[in-house]
Amino acid sequence: MTDLPRLRLKINEERRLREGHVWIFSNEVDIAATPLKAMNAGDQVLVEDSKGKALGLAIVNPNALICGRLFNRDSAHPLSASLFVHRLQIAASLREQWFTEPYYRLVYGDSDGLPGVVIDRFADIFVVQLSNAGMERLKSALVDALVKVFKPSGVLFKNDGKMRAVEGLDSYVEVAYGEVPDRVALRENGVAFEALVRDGQKTGWFYDHRDARARLKGLVEGKRVLDVFSYLGGWGVQAAAFGASEVHCVDGSEKALDQLMRNAKLNGVESRVQTLQGDAFDALTALKQDGERFDVVVLDPPAFITRRKDHKAGLQAYRRINELGMRLLNRDGLLVSASCSMHLGRHELVDVIRASSRHIDRQAQIVHHGHQGADHPIHPAIPETEYLKAVFARVLPI
Repeated sequence: MTDLPRLRLKINEERRLREGHVWIFSNEVDIAATPLKAMNAGDQVLVEDSKGKALGLAIVNPNALICGRLFNRDSAHPLSASLFVHRLQIAASLREQWFTEPYYRLVYGDSDGLPGVVIDRFADIFVVQLSNAGMERLKSALVDALVKVFKPSGVLFKNDGKMRAVEGLDSYVEVAYGEVPDRVALRENGVAFEALVRDGQKTGWFYDHRDARARLKGLVEGKRVLDVFSYLGGWGVQAAAFGASEVHCVDGSEKALDQLMRNAKLNGVESRVQTLQGDAFDALTALKQDGERFDVVVLDPPAFITRRKDHKAGLQAYRRINELGMRLLNRDGLLVSASCSMHLGRHELVDVIRASSRHIDRQAQIVHHGHQGADHPIHPAIPETEYLKAVFARVLPI
């Protein structure tokens, strides 16, 4: 079987795993039979049911509520360079079915059988984020597998995510293979961009809203568009490329807005793009006071709800930003309201739009729901892997 340490579950606690889940909670472990606290964060273990029957292999963290993450139901194959090669090939085959160009999320954690691993691909540049100790131990093997499968020109570790602290891991950004420039090229929906992979947010780009941004085509031609929390212009520059007459982009980062204008110039639309740096709530309030109006308003904020206990305050933030956005719409305008908070249900975002529209005495019609793309596959047993929402709403006067 394997000489890995055993992690035995209490009676009947294997049900979720047998039904497809891959997370093990600390209160499910029989600590008398297998002392969890004696294990180290990042250890690979053989998971057993209460009778000693093997359920698969997992990475453990004895200090976390989710103390184990199953990565293989075949107990004969622990994490290794060969398993990484196999999983990368399977992940690539999915993306190659859905995308004609090599710009996508290559690995999406548990959904691709590699818990704690995110890899974004920018042609021959790969940006990797590791968020658990087990993958950190094997990072060299992962890089070797990337080199073997894809022959990249560069691999960057962007290991500065918040989850690393939970695993007791340091934060760092470093080149793991080849050369990685500060800016890397990509194309999305036929529009050219550069991403800030070293100093930008997360991996430097957000591929998850690709499909929703594609829906702008045909909706923004000749329209005045406001892109709030614009970052590098994923929404705003594409709106300009799709024929918007004027696009105003709001973000708190001067560096992001500078790169946004570089991206606008890449597509020859810089004359129709303007930027406004500052707090989004303040900026929208000021635009309203100045009498500005837009045909399309896009709201794509960072997660306002990062923990369940922040739900009430975060919900209020979503309500406030959506109401501000609606107040800037022309009659019969289009609001695109997005959320990346997994703790905000899609129905809650719809209700935010309903409540916001009624509060300003207007009527909303939901006309389209945007979802994360195929490069962010949803694990059917883990609802948390389905986190992204983009609600397109027509906002009408009464």
